[in-house]
Amino acid sequence: MGRVHANETKTDAALVRRLLAAQFPAWADLPVEPVRSSGTVNAIYRLGTDLTVRLPRVEGGSRDVATEHRWLPHLAPHLPHAIPAPLAQGVPGEGYPWSWSVCRWLDGANPGAGAGGAELACDIAEFVLALRHVDATDGPPAFRSEPLAARDTATRGALDALHGVIDTGAAVDAWAAALRAPAPEGPAVWVHGDLQPGNVLVTGDGRLSAVIDFGCMGLADPAVDLIPAWYLLRAEARPTFRTRVGADPATWERARGWALSIALMELSYYRTSNPVMAGTARRVIGEVVGERG
Repeated sequence: MGRVHANETKTDAALVRRLLAAQFPAWADLPVEPVRSSGTVNAIYRLGTDLTVRLPRVEGGSRDVATEHRWLPHLAPHLPHAIPAPLAQGVPGEGYPWSWSVCRWLDGANPGAGAGGAELACDIAEFVLALRHVDATDGPPAFRSEPLAARDTATRGALDALHGVIDTGAAVDAWAAALRAPAPEGPAVWVHGDLQPGNVLVTGDGRLSAVIDFGCMGLADPAVDLIPAWYLLRAEARPTFRTRVGADPATWERARGWALSIALMELSYYRTSNPVMAGTARRVIGEVVGERG
């Protein structure tokens, strides 16, 4: 995929080879191949058969590297599905300005947006609940740790930008309904923070095999990790997911608001630069709005 951010740093396989030769020479002779991805934070390269190199596209992504190296090993033993295992943390060099990482390669394919059935709903629910119950002591705030209402200005800005592109009137109504939901009563919990198709890997029969890209992880409202109901699952599988995670009406309404807000901002930002992300976001908006029709 081409450039998706105006301030994006260019990477290629030759750069990866230079970085490895300078910082991790034991891996320097392994083949390097770019991985086709609609991801927007990291450029991904497969290193040999068992490793992957992740180069952040922008400075914000580089700040995630240290967080992932600190917390992923803490989370992994408590989770029922595979997550990335960081092996090495690179530093700026060879003209590349950011921190970067080498991780274990995880097999699987990204699912289609909204294609998951009841089995994937159960798998995702199991993962979300396990993550939610990890000890939160000293955990960092998630990327999406703010109250839903704190996103009102940015969400309405995205709605303004999408006038004529989507049914903004219906989306405004759905957003207003989410804002009326009661605030969470319990403490913040561990969340992945971005459970959508590009951050999930499935097997050939559609079962969850791994969850990747933890740059948004941290402590937040548990509703944040219910967005896969609209990003990953078919409408008929959502009740299974909701039942398995035990979402009460207020939490479910906030989750609907989170999915809508995220999708509106993604469609506004990526409408011309990332057709996969934009298409997923447009679908999520339609699903959320359609539930209230």
